[in-house]
Amino acid sequence: MIIPTIFVVLAFLGLLLILYIAKGHHSTAGNLDQLASQLRSVDVDAFRNLIDHREQDYLRERLPANEFRGIQRERMLAAVEYVRAAASNAAILIRLAEAARQNSDPAVAQAADKLLDNAIRLRLYAFRVVPRLYFGMLMPGVSLAPIDLADAYDTITRQVVMLGCLQYPTRGMSSAL
Repeated sequence: MIIPTIFVVLAFLGLLLILYIAKGHHSTAGNLDQLASQLRSVDVDAFRNLIDHREQDYLRERLPANEFRGIQRERMLAAVEYVRAAASNAAILIRLAEAARQNSDPAVAQAADKLLDNAIRLRLYAFRVVPRLYFGMLMPGVSLAPIDLADAYDTITRQVVMLGCLQYPTRGMSSAL
């Protein structure tokens, strides 16, 4: 009887952890402009370059093995930082989308729903990608590039712009994305 109870408690705690990661921080203190100002800039093209297997192959062919491993380690660490910034931005966008869902305009609410769904997916995917990038540091020859993450980030960037245009037609959205 004790073992099933322990499993139920662990499953419940795991569920709470997944919800916390997916939804981001629950505090919505401050206004929406303050949240938008917390967005971190992510250069998607630079991220794509860091995870491009052709670039990795090019460096492997042109550099000595020791130098290649060091550079590849630095590249993967930089890619991890990009992924963390994208996950952080996704958490902020989740809160912005939740607030926009309350809008009386159905077009705004629908755009907010799409943004919310994709931001949650991006955040969860980002947390799955980070260990893959760390593994890529340990095994430089193995390509575990998360190409889909850059595309997903581009998608939510476009959705944020569209939501901003629908919600605030006279104001621009943050250029931090």
